[in-house]
Amino acid sequence: MHNTVLLSEIFGWMSLINIGLLSLATLALIWMGERITSVHSKFFNVQAHQLKIMYMNYLAQYKLLVFVFNLVPYIVLKIVY
Repeated sequence: MHNTVLLSEIFGWMSLINIGLLSLATLALIWMGERITSVHSKFFNVQAHQLKIMYMNYLAQYKLLVFVFNLVPYIVLKIVY
């Protein structure tokens, strides 16, 4: 029983940290999108319109990974125990 409580706390903190990082990355792209795009397009030699698609793919994949590997196990542990 003690292990499941500890595991639940670990998944809870992992979820909180990863959702915070996801929110920070989203806000950075909203507020400083043009500046970030110009730097990345020069650095990686990618066109700006392609970068915006790449940013959205990154955010979508990161959100999916956070939900599947952090949030869902946390919710399951809270429901079961």
